[in-house]
Amino acid sequence: MENMKQIIAIRTDLDMGKGKIAAQVGHACVLGAENVRKSHPDWFKEWWDGQEKVVVKVSSLKELKEIKEHAISLNIPWSEVTDAGHTQIEPGTTTCISLGPAPQDLVDKVTGNLKLL
Repeated sequence: MENMKQIIAIRTDLDMGKGKIAAQVGHACVLGAENVRKSHPDWFKEWWDGQEKVVVKVSSLKELKEIKEHAISLNIPWSEVTDAGHTQIEPGTTTCISLGPAPQDLVDKVTGNLKLL
């Protein structure tokens, strides 16, 4: 049995309000969990009981893309949230990504050095 967790990396350069950030993180959690439920049902099942989630911050779209590419290179499931643009930011803006749920030691290779939101 491995420790499983989901990481949400959110951009801080967009100056989103707290409610907007919460909504974007919520989207990422649901998208990521559903992705892993389909692609790695064993990981999902193990994660489901505790549903550990950690939200970290990145300072730019460039940094978010680097995290995504690193996750892809390690075969970590990821999901990207792109905003519809109805409120605070432009349509099509990528706000955050979800990594996992996946084994903790695996996601820590990508996000272990990032600061909590």
